[in-house]
Amino acid sequence: MGLSTSILLTIALAPLVGCVLAGFLGKFLGRAGSHTATILGVALSCALSFYVLYQLTLGGVPEYNQNIYTWFQIGPFNASVGFMVDRLTALMLVVVSFVSLLVHVYTIGYMADDDGYTRFFSYISLFTFSMFMLVMSNNFMQLFFGWEAVGLVSYLLIGFWYKRPTAIFANLKAFLVNRVGDFGFLLGIAAVLYFLGTLDYATAFAAAPGLAGKTLQVTANTQWDAATVICILLFVGAMGKSAQVPLHVWLPDSMEGPTPISALIHAATMVTAGIFMVARMSPLFEMSSTALSFVLVIGATTALFTGLIGIVQNDIKRVIAYSTLSQLGYMTVALGVSMYSGAVFHLMTHAFFKALLFLGAGSVIIAMHHEQDMRYMGGLRKYMPITWITMWVGSLALVAVPFTSGFYSKDAIIEAVGESHRWGAHYAYFCVMAGVVVTGLYTFRQMYLTFHGKERFKVVEQHGHGHGDHGHHEPGVLAHAPKESPWVVTVPLVLLAIPSLLVGFFTVGPTLFGNWFGGAIHVNEANDVLAELGHEFHGAAAMALHGFTQLPFLLVVVAFVICTYIYLFNPALADRIKSALKPLWTVLDRKYWVDDVYYALFARGGVLLGRAFWKVSEKAVIDDAMVNGSVGLVHRVAATMRRLQSGYLYHYAFAMILGLILLLGGYWLVGSGLAGH
Repeated sequence: MGLSTSILLTIALAPLVGCVLAGFLGKFLGRAGSHTATILGVALSCALSFYVLYQLTLGGVPEYNQNIYTWFQIGPFNASVGFMVDRLTALMLVVVSFVSLLVHVYTIGYMADDDGYTRFFSYISLFTFSMFMLVMSNNFMQLFFGWEAVGLVSYLLIGFWYKRPTAIFANLKAFLVNRVGDFGFLLGIAAVLYFLGTLDYATAFAAAPGLAGKTLQVTANTQWDAATVICILLFVGAMGKSAQVPLHVWLPDSMEGPTPISALIHAATMVTAGIFMVARMSPLFEMSSTALSFVLVIGATTALFTGLIGIVQNDIKRVIAYSTLSQLGYMTVALGVSMYSGAVFHLMTHAFFKALLFLGAGSVIIAMHHEQDMRYMGGLRKYMPITWITMWVGSLALVAVPFTSGFYSKDAIIEAVGESHRWGAHYAYFCVMAGVVVTGLYTFRQMYLTFHGKERFKVVEQHGHGHGDHGHHEPGVLAHAPKESPWVVTVPLVLLAIPSLLVGFFTVGPTLFGNWFGGAIHVNEANDVLAELGHEFHGAAAMALHGFTQLPFLLVVVAFVICTYIYLFNPALADRIKSALKPLWTVLDRKYWVDDVYYALFARGGVLLGRAFWKVSEKAVIDDAMVNGSVGLVHRVAATMRRLQSGYLYHYAFAMILGLILLLGGYWLVGSGLAGH
């Protein structure tokens, strides 16, 4: 007996029902009714996702791949709605639904004073539905629907506080940058259809070996390998969605949305869609080592260089945002060395500890009356013990301290890159190893500035504060002392801290070295770096104990010692280092001027181009020539005709006599002409 279609439909559609109820009936249901409807929908999906994972893993149930509804058919091509549910899909469903459920619960506390409460719940449920459609799809058409839907809903969520100009700017930026990636993605899907003649995954993957030797004629003398073209175009889509250099610029700005969104977009869902997609397409990517080298170099560059920017950030959420960029780089590096299961494993562990860090940051922001600048925090551990402990758990997982879940996934990636002989692997190894120090520096800096050291805020009882509209107040001045967040905020933190600590220990063996994904992931024997690592794997505990002696852990200790000395014992040293390294600090603070170049080239360039078109086509041709020109012509003709209509009798008598003379003259000419013949 296989998986039931009705169960899979329920998983996908339950959040959509919640979204519709909260979105259209929110005024009648009220706040409690709206959050109950959406939370029940996501909770049902979450429970059924765990059931599906159990059935596929322990129940001996075969994977599910069926079309449910045919949208249209043109000759041999058809567009269907269908589900492919194997272990890869089931793992993604569990991660997405679990994090989404906790974010829904957390939102009750975080958005308590917000006017758009019901609208917000409607949006996050729609986001969850879109993500389910993306990961459950069994064909490229439905994948593209889910891909675009999460992009659209993220636009609505990032710009949720639409009265803030910065939020509107950020959501427009996210939307436009993702369109660039999606254009490449769409071309990649078109290339799949052109070369493989199908949009169905299973059929396309079965036909993938036939791509060998096929080329795409670009110019008379230039031919490109078909598999390379397909894979690079598909990966351009992943670069947009998973925020890889140079399409990474939208993700830090998306911090303008409310904190639950940061957790939802950056932890388990939207940004990992690109990683999931490349893992799903492993049979195609294994056909092109060129494309995999491209993936490897892009991922390595993202892992190191975006992490560096995190060191100079003062906004608590932006530090975690740059950390997300860096960790996505690690996942992409894993894909680049054909370690697809390692990328998905890091995706899973990262989802828990990154959601924990974002929600923990949100808890701090609530306590600080929506102050996000870490320079006005400090000493919060005595006010917020639960938030403090859970965020330390998330931080230790992020820097990959042995026995935490982040250690098992991140260190396996670093080891795999060291084993790889692919072009670009040496550069990638340097980047991921240097990234370990960088991760330690920005993570420990954030924890010390926020929770340790002396308090850098004042409590002034008479000061009010903008809460419902999140208005700005005087920095570092609070209306009353910070306090621990309510249970709807702290319970999700505790529930995320548990897998952040433990999930790696129990899953590393089967996920990485036990062929747990089965046929869902395909790796050529020559590219199988995990098989090499598997010879040295003697269990999770032995791996962690061995990890204490390895270079990555020693680099984390170095970062910890540096941050501890500076931020606990010698805070003035931070400013001296900043002054000494001013040029480097400026480069990082300006984010390598990538945003500036984009604004100058594309934003201002687009405006100038539009202005040129306006002057030439609209103003000169349409306004001046066609509209004003025709009006002018009619005006001139009318003015001439008006002169003839003077109203004087002698003018009309003169005109009649003149007309009579011309008429008689005409008759005479015609008559004499006929007489001549």
